[in-house]
Amino acid sequence: MNFQSLINSLQYIKPEIVIAVVIVLVVTTDLIMGKNKSLLPWISIAGLIVASFFVIEQFSFKAVSSNANGSIGMITADPFGAFFKIIVIVSSIIIVFFSLSSNEIKEAFERHGEYYTLIFGMILGMFFMISSADLILIYLSIELLSLSSYILAGFTKHSLRNSEASLKYIIYGGASSGIMLFGISIIYGLTGTTNLYLLNSFFHLPQFGGFIFWLACILIFAGIGFKISAAPFHFWTPDVYEGAPITITAYLSIASKAAGFALLIRFIKVTFIDSVDASGYWQLLNLIDWKSFLILISILTMTLGNFAALWQSNMKRLLAYSSIAHAGYLLLGLAVLSDQGLIAILIYFAIYAFMNLGAFFVVMIIANKIGSEEIDDYKGLGYSMPFLSFSIAVFLISLTGIPPTAGFIAKLYLFIALVDAKMIAVAVIALLNTVVSLYYYIKVLKNMYLVRPEKEMPAVLVSPAAFAMLIVLLVPIFLFGIYFTPLVNLAKSSIGLMGF
Repeated sequence: MNFQSLINSLQYIKPEIVIAVVIVLVVTTDLIMGKNKSLLPWISIAGLIVASFFVIEQFSFKAVSSNANGSIGMITADPFGAFFKIIVIVSSIIIVFFSLSSNEIKEAFERHGEYYTLIFGMILGMFFMISSADLILIYLSIELLSLSSYILAGFTKHSLRNSEASLKYIIYGGASSGIMLFGISIIYGLTGTTNLYLLNSFFHLPQFGGFIFWLACILIFAGIGFKISAAPFHFWTPDVYEGAPITITAYLSIASKAAGFALLIRFIKVTFIDSVDASGYWQLLNLIDWKSFLILISILTMTLGNFAALWQSNMKRLLAYSSIAHAGYLLLGLAVLSDQGLIAILIYFAIYAFMNLGAFFVVMIIANKIGSEEIDDYKGLGYSMPFLSFSIAVFLISLTGIPPTAGFIAKLYLFIALVDAKMIAVAVIALLNTVVSLYYYIKVLKNMYLVRPEKEMPAVLVSPAAFAMLIVLLVPIFLFGIYFTPLVNLAKSSIGLMGF
């Protein structure tokens, strides 16, 4: 490849270049400014806004390759990836604002430089995960994301549970990473390539299949399943979510999960696609029964998540199991193996980001005020903290999928995709799981509004900054619950112009 071709190829990774530059800026500013850390969050937000312009530019791409000379590259820049990158950017901006209000992060003021640097390390890893079209780059991007998130999970070193969360995360993450790398090595040994597009052409040959091939694909899925908290790779989630700072817990529940799902979708569709029929259903190569496998994993994930949440007394653990259950719902959208299912996933993620981040934000503010995340300590908060209680009620109702909130629209498009695919039994199981989830969400609302506190609590006012952030998170919940056409159209166009 000549120098001009290299320069032309850089257009596909403009957002990643911006994020890398911001990492250097944050580190440099931290070194120069010393104890003055006030500029760091604003540099971070400015960098994310600049990156968003280049991501929006990718909505007009219909690219397969990162190479400008016609050969197949390691990066795919397309509207599908841009959609997930926007979710990561929006989540990141919200998390930066969360961090400004977090007592946990304020207490570690002298390490804010490392904090924002590691967050951007996660973002860079997630961007490459979303766009990766090569197993080696997939592994490296997962490691970049993981190494940054391991440290952030244990960022507040004074907390014992924080250190425990970080240690468990490293152990589980290291194991899943090794398992995935073993699967990749088997695939490379069988084919001599790690590029997803070239693998697809190899897999069309009749000699592929059998136990070793199955094993390799399941091992790779195990590594991705760890990132999306799919059962049985979910055991790290409740402990890490409870022990990590609330800002990082919220971030892992949205951005990391979004990158993992984008990677899983690209891996399955690019590597195993045979054709797409006129109605948008994928015809996969007859090597692995991905449909049955994904249905099994999704039902297991949502059922375990919802039933385990019933017995939780800590809000962060409850939301952790809720996050596992939602991963199960999202996997059903992929199990449909159609463009309609993919559209449902995109709509679901866009809405899920606001309602889950909102729920964690309220939990963080309440923890700042009362020093507890226990559900029993929420008794009577509906009267002492009326706006916060109203906000978390809206977010939890939306997570359940009750109209007129946006969560209903997310579930509606998912069930439409299931019914169109004639997966009625699976849709009924998902519906019953939704009913179960209603019970543990209502338990929180009951404590806030129907149970008297043991001692009288004074009214608590929300700061203007927190009030503004809650409005920003609440408006999409109501807006997309009533007027969701633009979001649906964006999801459809992102699928329609996919690079594969």
